[in-house]
Amino acid sequence: MEIKKIGIVGAGQMGNGIAHVMSLAGYDVLLNDISQDALNTAMDQMKSNMARQVSRGKITDDDLTNALERVTTTQVLTELGQTDLIIEAATERETVKQAIFEDLVPHLQPHTILTSNTSSISITRLASRTDRPEKFMGFHFMNPVPVMQLVELIRGIATDEETYSACKVVVDRLGKTAASAEDFPAFIVNRILMPMINEAVYTLYEGVGSVQSIDSSMKLGANHPMGPLELADFIGLDTCLAIMNVLHDGLADTKYRPCPLLTKYVEAGWLGRKTQRGFYDYRGEVPVPTR
Repeated sequence: MEIKKIGIVGAGQMGNGIAHVMSLAGYDVLLNDISQDALNTAMDQMKSNMARQVSRGKITDDDLTNALERVTTTQVLTELGQTDLIIEAATERETVKQAIFEDLVPHLQPHTILTSNTSSISITRLASRTDRPEKFMGFHFMNPVPVMQLVELIRGIATDEETYSACKVVVDRLGKTAASAEDFPAFIVNRILMPMINEAVYTLYEGVGSVQSIDSSMKLGANHPMGPLELADFIGLDTCLAIMNVLHDGLADTKYRPCPLLTKYVEAGWLGRKTQRGFYDYRGEVPVPTR
């Protein structure tokens, strides 16, 4: 099947990033969110990010104009039923995702493919709440979407080859690279990345090093472009905790136990960049470590 129109659920950082790359690749995009303010912010963010690409010579002014014209917004979830491919990019809570798919199912065309941008939740379990588990799979973009080249494609137990191939064609058209992952908790990237971040938080919690020394050590000693605590702030500490809980619950191994300090920061509402405080305080001109 040929995918022409793409529906995206959620206009946050991931949703607007996915809309950005899809529209630049020539797809018509219908972007949904329950908040009109979030939709307005998403459109402003896309325009700003594309303008940056124009200034760097990566796209032209015409590319920007045409891409933005391909994006339509709606607060009505069921309007996405007329699209060929739906990518759910809502908050990383399984109950929220299940409710979205259950609301969508009665309004879908027979050929519509359902996907989730989840970074850790079982694709098979999400698919079981729909009428088309064979046309359901994981479509996991990396953040920030316009910059990162990898997309994880995750088959559920029932996902058919036609669905996988159709999604692979989309990834290829975006100029990104697909990695095929099995449906295990956190898939590939976060199965490896999140325990590293969690261990960095334990290193801070146990007093082995400060925020600054931990991040500097990994940047200078392991050649990482960003320290693990700085990266956690960028991802969102609530997202990191949610993924660690999925790993801990799904694999039943104590090595995936979330660090109590990570839990404490989330309980305090210190979620990283999006709340202006996490392992760093971003309210001033220069980020300052909070420990």
